[in-house]
Amino acid sequence: MVAEVDAYYEDYQFAKLSDVLYHFAWDEVFDWYVELSKTTFAKGGAEADAARRVLGEVLDVTLRLLHPVVPFVTEKLWTSLTGQESVVIADWPGDSGFRDEAAEREIENLQQVVTEVRRFRADQGLQPGQRVPARLELSGTSLAAHEDAMRSLLRLQPAGEDFTATASLPVAGATVALDLSGAIDVEAERKRLAKDLAAAEKDKAQTTAKLSNEGFLAKAPDHVVEKIRTRQATAEADIARITAQLAALPKG
Repeated sequence: MVAEVDAYYEDYQFAKLSDVLYHFAWDEVFDWYVELSKTTFAKGGAEADAARRVLGEVLDVTLRLLHPVVPFVTEKLWTSLTGQESVVIADWPGDSGFRDEAAEREIENLQQVVTEVRRFRADQGLQPGQRVPARLELSGTSLAAHEDAMRSLLRLQPAGEDFTATASLPVAGATVALDLSGAIDVEAERKRLAKDLAAAEKDKAQTTAKLSNEGFLAKAPDHVVEKIRTRQATAEADIARITAQLAALPKG
């Protein structure tokens, strides 16, 4: 990331470097690393101390990289974080060239699991803070060390003796089994999804009919045809998504 930002500064591409830094700070550091670290901090000990050191180093470097484009805020934050005189006279960060590809894949897999389960929860109408029983099958993956963090991020309770999975999500080599019985009104959700599915199928049929009409294609402007193709693709994606949601609903 440092090398990429350096290249944009050298080319005076401030919009691109600002975009890179924004997404790194917001998407990677705060949205993921800080949230994942909360579980580690709660446990305390050497692992928590290491996480704090890493987070401090990342914030230090990020603020120094941001300083030329966001001077006043970064000055205040950096001096508060480091206790040093001024970020203006701090050394510019260097690119270490170090990269741990195995760790990157591990975190990418974790992000994929969390993202997919969150999407499924939202699709099923679960409230963000609503906890549901779940069994995480992580054997054979590198995710076992992150089970506590995943349960915290996904609001998942440990499975009890009477646990019965009503939905199972295979993601990134892991499987998340959930018991949604009692968590949602299954029949109401089934009716809602069936209505949405019918609407998506109708839209697909209409767009397919237009795109199969040679006369329409010959007369319609390109942008109109492209818009209909986009509608068709959206309808197809909606059909696949809703069908999967219906299949994942508890039976009975």
